[in-house]
Amino acid sequence: MHENAISGEIVDAAYRIHSSLGPGLLESAYETLLTYELLQRGLPVSRQELIPIRYRDVVYLKLSNKHLGLLINFNVALLKDGIHRLVNDLEEDSPN
Repeated sequence: MHENAISGEIVDAAYRIHSSLGPGLLESAYETLLTYELLQRGLPVSRQELIPIRYRDVVYLKLSNKHLGLLINFNVALLKDGIHRLVNDLEEDSPN
């Protein structure tokens, strides 16, 4: 599955959680629920991965060699205001 399709599943799962529970819970609660939702969708999940940090060369996603990241803040009235997409050399979907 391409990164854009995966991110769509993640955003959909986050909306489902936020619609049901709203803002105000602890981060660990949202992390647990998002993990559950993603596993139910058949996506592999790893939590709280350690990433080695170089102090002077820190450039977020480039540290992990990932192409796409989502920063999700559940503590907002509208979840769309809490979702930030971070891109690092992401290739576009190939047309079918």
